[in-house]
Amino acid sequence: MIEIARGKAEAGRARNISFDQSSFDDFYAPDRSFDAVLGMSILHLLENRDAVISKVYRLLRPGGIFVSSTACIGDGMKWFKLVAPIGKLFGHLPLVKVFTSEELVASLVKAGFVIDHRWEPGRGKAVFIVARRPA
Repeated sequence: MIEIARGKAEAGRARNISFDQSSFDDFYAPDRSFDAVLGMSILHLLENRDAVISKVYRLLRPGGIFVSSTACIGDGMKWFKLVAPIGKLFGHLPLVKVFTSEELVASLVKAGFVIDHRWEPGRGKAVFIVARRPA
């Protein structure tokens, strides 16, 4: 995916973009380094989403945005909270955290973000959020 993105950036002559790969725990950049961070289908797969959200907040410049799409399984499949650990134990599922879209919004707001846009295509499906670090 990174090679595809690099090819598209080169074809479009974009010079102000870079693409790197790292685990979030190992990723380092100075605070206030980014105008935007994109996190698609990841927050529900992390051990500590609040720590990651706080790190994203620190990485963003004032006025920067965090765009995310997150499966909020707690909105429609609360029973999955019982199944997920069993599936992980037997190696059939990754770590999957069950929380609601309201809990996700609360995590973002607690970190200091302002919610600019929120869209849920259907109950129990992913929630798309554009959160902004205030200027």
